[in-house]
Amino acid sequence: MGVIDPNIDDKKQLQLLASELEGELHYDRLLRTLYATDASVYRELPLAVAFPKSEADLQRLVQFAARYGTSLIPRAAGTSLAGQCVGSGIVVDTSRYMTRILELDLENRWVRVQPGVIRDELNDYLGPHGYFFAPNTSTANRCMIGGMVGNNSCGTTSIEYGSTREHVLELRCVLSDGQTATFGKLQPAEVQEKKKTADREGAIYQELVQLLDDDERRRVILDSTPKSVISRRNTGYALDLLAQQAPFDDQGSDLNLCTLLCGSEGTLAITSEIKLNIVPLPLPIDVVVAVHCRSVDSAMHATQMAMQHQPSLCELMDDVILNCTSESPKYRPLRAFVEGDPRALLLVEMRAHDLNTALARADQLVTELKSADLGYAYPVISGPQTSGVWQLRAAGLGLLANLPGDKKAVACIEDTAVSLDDLPSYIAEFEALMKRHGQQAVYYAHAGAGELHLRPILDLKKAADRQAFFDISQDVALLVKKYNGSLSGEHGDGRVRAPFIELMVGEEVYAYFRQVKQAFDPMNIFNPGKIIDAPPMNETLRYEPEQQQRTFETILDFSEEGGLLRLAEKCNGSGDCRKLSGVMCPSYQATRFERDSTRGRANVLREMLTRSERDNPCTEPEIQEALDLCLSCKGCTGECPSLVDMTSLKAEVQHQRFLTQGVPLRSRFFGHAATLNRMAAIWPGLSNLILNGKLTSTVLKRILGIASERRLPQVGRLPFQRINRQLAKKYAGRKAKQTVYLLLDEFIRYNEPEIGRSALKLLWRLGYSVEIAPVRDSARAQLSKGLLPYAQQLATANVEALASLIGPEAPLIGIEPSAILGFRDEYLRLTRGETRTQAELLAPHCLLIDEFLLQELENGRIKSSDLSTAPRQILLHGHCHQKALSSIETTAQLLDAARGFQVELIPSGCCGMAGSFGYEKEHYALSQQIGEMVLFPAVRQAHQHTTVVATGTSCRHQIADGTGRRALHWVEIL
Repeated sequence: MGVIDPNIDDKKQLQLLASELEGELHYDRLLRTLYATDASVYRELPLAVAFPKSEADLQRLVQFAARYGTSLIPRAAGTSLAGQCVGSGIVVDTSRYMTRILELDLENRWVRVQPGVIRDELNDYLGPHGYFFAPNTSTANRCMIGGMVGNNSCGTTSIEYGSTREHVLELRCVLSDGQTATFGKLQPAEVQEKKKTADREGAIYQELVQLLDDDERRRVILDSTPKSVISRRNTGYALDLLAQQAPFDDQGSDLNLCTLLCGSEGTLAITSEIKLNIVPLPLPIDVVVAVHCRSVDSAMHATQMAMQHQPSLCELMDDVILNCTSESPKYRPLRAFVEGDPRALLLVEMRAHDLNTALARADQLVTELKSADLGYAYPVISGPQTSGVWQLRAAGLGLLANLPGDKKAVACIEDTAVSLDDLPSYIAEFEALMKRHGQQAVYYAHAGAGELHLRPILDLKKAADRQAFFDISQDVALLVKKYNGSLSGEHGDGRVRAPFIELMVGEEVYAYFRQVKQAFDPMNIFNPGKIIDAPPMNETLRYEPEQQQRTFETILDFSEEGGLLRLAEKCNGSGDCRKLSGVMCPSYQATRFERDSTRGRANVLREMLTRSERDNPCTEPEIQEALDLCLSCKGCTGECPSLVDMTSLKAEVQHQRFLTQGVPLRSRFFGHAATLNRMAAIWPGLSNLILNGKLTSTVLKRILGIASERRLPQVGRLPFQRINRQLAKKYAGRKAKQTVYLLLDEFIRYNEPEIGRSALKLLWRLGYSVEIAPVRDSARAQLSKGLLPYAQQLATANVEALASLIGPEAPLIGIEPSAILGFRDEYLRLTRGETRTQAELLAPHCLLIDEFLLQELENGRIKSSDLSTAPRQILLHGHCHQKALSSIETTAQLLDAARGFQVELIPSGCCGMAGSFGYEKEHYALSQQIGEMVLFPAVRQAHQHTTVVATGTSCRHQIADGTGRRALHWVEIL
């Protein structure tokens, strides 16, 4: 499939199809590359990528596929682990436009949605009504209902609420003949009526009734499928469940083909609308018992005991994942409850109407575990801290990409489920099997449901490990069959497990599965090669066997990751960057376009850096296009569990491209803005007249490609050394608490010098002796524009100038987050040799002024009354770099400590300006769109007497341009 009629020109056909769609169709190299992978290990370039806007678009796509002999690969968020979304036909991505919640019926407890609705967004909508959609995957903040239906997702809540299948009431689908059908409950008489219709829907009912209306066939099906007590069962098609419905079983519920379609991975039809059952919100109070176990076997027995207490969640994390969390800036703080070095953590949640009842249930479990000698520590977590526990658990998939080197925890056997009674024995045999293969597997996830995500650690770039990939998968399939378990618990068959389905269910039942596929899809249009007739599972992988690894001589040091390419390869496709909150990734949040996600950019980089035939692959236009809307916000540095640092990747790729193509004028202008401002500040009046005069400004913007709507920053200069000497003289008779060095970076020094003066006054007044750090430029502008040789020179000079001055008793304090935090981040990549060692020693003592003063407050060296006593309402927005590399909560806590201040934190991500990005003509509209998502509305709605505070210079400019309100830095009011 995926091969267009050779007698017709490919491009002409696709152009015609594109003109007929309300949505979009792309068949350029960039989009095909972006959609060649999902979160699995597979790679296959599709023919094209469609973004449908309507059911009519889906029908046109089906008709096109039928006419020209290609296929359709349905896709939502693309977080599938088994290769469901990879294929050679047209990828149909419903995540961009088919995202509406269509109807809510509270009386009958259902909601109707399009397939691109995000699970957590649906629950944000349902929550105020007292309801929610219960299945909850670890990817819930970006996975979509269509994908959950396709995979029959279960997630952490399945021990209480079951799988997606149990909550799907109706599915409206486009069938292989291009007609629509709505599948839902049918009484036996209605089934007979359906059989009479002369269309594809009628043929489906005819075939299924003929297949299942036979006692012997039903017996064979039920005997060949997993034990009935196993709730997670997605191996093949759910004929066993269908066989237990009326009219085939008189005691069963009414026939509903949604039972079959859920978990069918888009191989039978393509869904346009989904009607879901909703349930009341869970009990309000939760506590988590974190059972620390010295062995996985002990954790398995603890699971059996825990499940007797009817918990709402029962999840496992092993030491491999725990060790990964210790390396993550985002997840390290969430490990506070971990005691010692457990081999495994069993996380058991108890819910109740009140805290005392929940704690009593937890205590009862702990008492029994202690008496059975299961575990060695049992901290009970309650209150807001419980959400951190589950964030830690949910990070498992992404964190596994942080294993050093090319060996990774590979998703191939991670979806097996057995009965709870069999779990310890199964895991013991599994461990023995892994030892025979020379493996130590990773264990995590849904212990309470009898399903652990078990992963071998393999290097799929090597032929031997690719063979082991198959051998281990086959041996595990045989082991699961021995326990009459499910090979696919919740992640589906896809490409990785489909080749073993016949082994699991037998030749006869596998033939019935083929009949099901034939009944729905006789032309093999829908997602071929998944579930039925799959190709070998160790072919069409992301990497070719023994593939030559390209290396690049870089200015930024990527040695810790293994080089530039391996940093891009750390992205495993988990799609955390597709969430619609937080800092990462602002351009994706605005466009909802895969190209603009960190994952999309990493995929393009990996593909081009690996497969390009150019001497300098960084000049590939696809790389430039993919990186164009990256704001270098550092959000991925703080929020990507795989630690894909796209800001550094972009800077290095820009530099590499400039080596071949030269540096554009605008990049030179912004990259050397500090030097230009230094010169302009000599005659500030004249300079500002040129910068913002109507004629001169227009000409300048036109030459440089700056948006005409933007106001260029004013330049100015204050005699900071003289001001500092005057302050030192004023406080000369007082013993200073300590000496601090203040970084007056290029932004503060030339664009907002009054903030620098306020900081000097504040620090002196609070009792510190202040020295102005011998640093003029932080290198931030050079980094953002890819001018890395200059950035490296500045970083080296700055580190060498400060190395003998800065330490625990004399910290370096900065005002602008992007400037000071570079000393803790990029400087460690820019410097080499002894200077690198000095940079590492310097980094812990380079603090935001917020961080420093909060530490001093907590240490009792300053008091709340020292800060302020004047009442003030403050609306606070944080700079991206601060959120990623430090915390805006630090600023909020500091301001909260000031007597009389009431602080409200805007739940915004990036402001949209991002240094020079928002000034650039072609980026202005997106910059404003990002601002309009959260920040601008919050500022506009604020009372006129509320003080708007923003910690970054770009943020303050963006707020002024976007809302007309002046935002202050907090040092100006403190």
